[in-house]
Amino acid sequence: MSVYLDHAATTPVRDVALSAFHDVALLGGNPSSLHGAGRRARRAVEDAREQVAAALGVGAAEVVLTAGGTEADNLGVKGLFGARSAEDPARTRVLASPVEHHAVLDCVTWLAEARGAEVRWLPVDRRGRVDVDGTAALLAEDPDRTALLTCMWANNEVGTVQPVHELVELSHAHGVPVHVDAVQAVGWLDGEVGSLGADTVAVSGHKLGAPVGSGVLVVRRGVELEPVVHGGGQERGVRSGTVDAPAAAALAAALSAAAAERDVEAPRVAALRDRLAAGVLALDPTAVVQGADLHAPGARLPTNLHVTFPGCEGDSLLYLFDAHDVAVSTGSACRAGVPEPSHVLDAMGVDAGLARGALRFSLGRTSTDADVDTALAVLLGVLDRARAAVARAHGLAAS
Repeated sequence: MSVYLDHAATTPVRDVALSAFHDVALLGGNPSSLHGAGRRARRAVEDAREQVAAALGVGAAEVVLTAGGTEADNLGVKGLFGARSAEDPARTRVLASPVEHHAVLDCVTWLAEARGAEVRWLPVDRRGRVDVDGTAALLAEDPDRTALLTCMWANNEVGTVQPVHELVELSHAHGVPVHVDAVQAVGWLDGEVGSLGADTVAVSGHKLGAPVGSGVLVVRRGVELEPVVHGGGQERGVRSGTVDAPAAAALAAALSAAAAERDVEAPRVAALRDRLAAGVLALDPTAVVQGADLHAPGARLPTNLHVTFPGCEGDSLLYLFDAHDVAVSTGSACRAGVPEPSHVLDAMGVDAGLARGALRFSLGRTSTDADVDTALAVLLGVLDRARAAVARAHGLAAS
């Protein structure tokens, strides 16, 4: 039986999302058209927008529909920077967490290379948590020249939850807007997106059980963004392009379901994660759990277990688990196959050799006790073979 422990990459599509997609797809019509078919499609989009807004705790007018989390992050980061620097060309500083997903990191890098942004990296501790006092000091250095601050709600690799409420409060005290990547957090963490108070917040549909290709950027009332895509002026004029009505309906259905079940599913999945962690450490006492304390309330995603195995290569571990029909990952799926150490572990100060043996187990609503049992049952064999492969490689190199 196949075991899927890579929910952070994507999670299986929910039946309610497929049903919603199907029903709206049959309507036909462009939501921007004025005839009956167009009006029916528009009604479906606006119903979905209101449903999304209710689940996130924001106003419907604050919901900008996108094609996914990456687009939402691009629009949030680039859009804030563009609007702020247009108001005042001196606003070129960008404060960013160094443990962000590449959807944000690469935006920040692009702003530095193409738009002359001055990037300052927020300090993080050994657990991958942004230091609030260090961030306060950076904000106070030159707030009038700071275009924005960006920090994710929860890390996609090691699961650490960031102090976003405090960061937003600090930033706003200096008049600096904040973008939050909430892709991994929504549906699992306490609190609604609206409670963050951030200026823009990115959400992805396929992490919640919607099909790939749907997402949201929450844009707080009164916040101006420079468009990234130009065209017909849809979605408040900041995200042109024909709105995907079936995708919006599917996203709304999946998000509503995730919000409704969170109080039950989050502790259930956390208990499975903890049992998996205990089993891993019992089988291999040299293994190291990276990220926030598993047992500190609210410090870590309930879905995430990130472990480094000394003497192993993460890719070997992944393929050996896959040979047993157990799906895991070495980190972000967006960087899979890239032969570089994790930038997240590097920012945390994890030894480069240890970081090479990183493996991420991420659980979700379909995870079961049987999945944990299967993963633990094959672990020792996987570790033995992975370490033997490293030993052989070292032997060949020495000869």
